[in-house]
Amino acid sequence: MDDRATGDWSLGRAVFRLIVTLIVGTALVFATAPFFAFRAMKAAARDGDGQALGQLVDYPAVRQGLRPQIAAKPVAAPPPPDIWSDPIGAVKRAIEPIVPAPPSLEPYLTAPGLYDLARGYAPGAAPATVGNSGLPRLRYWGPNRARFLVLAKGVKAADQGVVFTFERRDLFQWKLVQIRLPKASAPVA
Repeated sequence: MDDRATGDWSLGRAVFRLIVTLIVGTALVFATAPFFAFRAMKAAARDGDGQALGQLVDYPAVRQGLRPQIAAKPVAAPPPPDIWSDPIGAVKRAIEPIVPAPPSLEPYLTAPGLYDLARGYAPGAAPATVGNSGLPRLRYWGPNRARFLVLAKGVKAADQGVVFTFERRDLFQWKLVQIRLPKASAPVA
């Protein structure tokens, strides 16, 4: 009778350990999922994988967040048309209201642009070397939102980094929903 009771006890302990291991593993995957989403987005941008980026980036939300950041930066206006060289353009300019050109968001949302941002640089300003730029710094983690700060090599100030905001869309699926650009960068569209 003791052998059977001992066997049931060890089976119960094994089931208990399995359940605890599953709970701890699920919690660990739940907590680290945003980090893996960032790494997957960076790798897809590096490799130019548009389909993977489409699954990892919410482009309408990122565009909406980038538009005011880029529109606030000064953009060089073209010179007004001269009445002697372009009389129709000069009259047209005098009649129509002045509307600034919309900011160009495309350099920020292409695969190379996202890869440069994920390394902490402005699109097109990253060095050619592909070396490891280090891990992103976790700025905030919540059950449905996580923010990562990425600094360019040699930059120490947090306000000089790019902040990526990921939002939970499913139990383990996260999507990039916002990019906050550094305050000092002045992109010219």
